[in-house]
Amino acid sequence: MKRKNIIAYEPIGRIMEQCGALRVSHDAKVVMAKHLEDYASKLSKLAIKYATHAGRNTIKDVDLKLALENL
Repeated sequence: MKRKNIIAYEPIGRIMEQCGALRVSHDAKVVMAKHLEDYASKLSKLAIKYATHAGRNTIKDVDLKLALENL
């Protein structure tokens, strides 16, 4: 079964080009997208945990900042 990506590949390529890459292959964009989505998922789960602990249903910037510090 083919994996459906959430993050579009072209913006990833542009980010990599802004960092100095002259060209970026489609496969490189696919790999980067998968890792970014995995990282975002881990970060979100931790932020949800912090928001829940604070008695909230809404994830706030403080939850994300705390999750970034502890991930």
